Amino acid sequence: MRFLLLGGTGQVGREFLALDLLKDIEVVAPSRSELDLMNVAAITNVIAASPWNAVINAAAYTNVDRAESEQAAVFVINSEAPAKLASETARRGIPMIHISTDYVFDGRKQAPYVETDATAPLNVYGKSKLAGEQGVAASNPRHVILRTSWVYSPYGHNFVKTILRLAGERERLTIVADQRGCPTAARDVAKACFDIALVCASQPQRAPYGIYHYAGAGETTWFGFAKAIVEMASTHFKRLPQIVPITTAEYSTAAIRPLDTRLDCHAITRNFGIAVRPWRKALGETLDQLLPARHLS
Repeated sequence: MRFLLLGGTGQVGREFLALDLLKDIEVVAPSRSELDLMNVAAITNVIAASPWNAVINAAAYTNVDRAESEQAAVFVINSEAPAKLASETARRGIPMIHISTDYVFDGRKQAPYVETDATAPLNVYGKSKLAGEQGVAASNPRHVILRTSWVYSPYGHNFVKTILRLAGERERLTIVADQRGCPTAARDVAKACFDIALVCASQPQRAPYGIYHYAGAGETTWFGFAKAIVEMASTHFKRLPQIVPITTAEYSTAAIRPLDTRLDCHAITRNFGIAVRPWRKALGETLDQLLPARHLS
């Protein structure tokens, strides 16, 4: 089987390429210079270049705050490009797995979101990702849209790496404590995408296509997440910083964030047999990669 992976340099993409895949699976991950998602013709050409068994789209514009001032680029990458990918894969009967976000919700439900709940994004990033979902769903019936949340990894820019850096630099950290969600390791998202792609490629006419939620099991706040990171990496620091909870109103950002985007992940387990891992367990494994001496101290 041949899988096409877009976004191979991102967090999920890099973890996907690091997976211990089956020997008969080949993954092709074109670089940005080889495939510019701003170029419609390039998308057509790469899909036509091989009889792909599945296409995994892990490419996205993910800077939530900067998206507020770069709306045109955000919508091309997060909405127009996925829709084009979907239409080109649909012409050839190729299943497509597309990663989306919990930020398609407004966070006002006060309970974990299921896949059929109404969407109402609060910021440009969320609106562009919702438009991408709609374009994919409308253009290719053989789609799996995977919404995830609070993604982190040993790569790129993310909350875990930021907290580790700041904890080593400052005596006091102020962290938002009234936004609730589910931290998710990029490696787990990558493995879920691979397992889904394998099912879809093996039985393209009968796979359980649709929208699914996938995130770390359990829930926390950014404050709780930061505390867990520092506590689990405590031997790495000469001194532990004070971690102080603040409200969203006290932390000004360009983009509005939803307050509660917990995701209900029962459907993906029921239909694909994919289990979710406790977020603390996954965090510990990521910290062992970032700070290999952590578990030896």
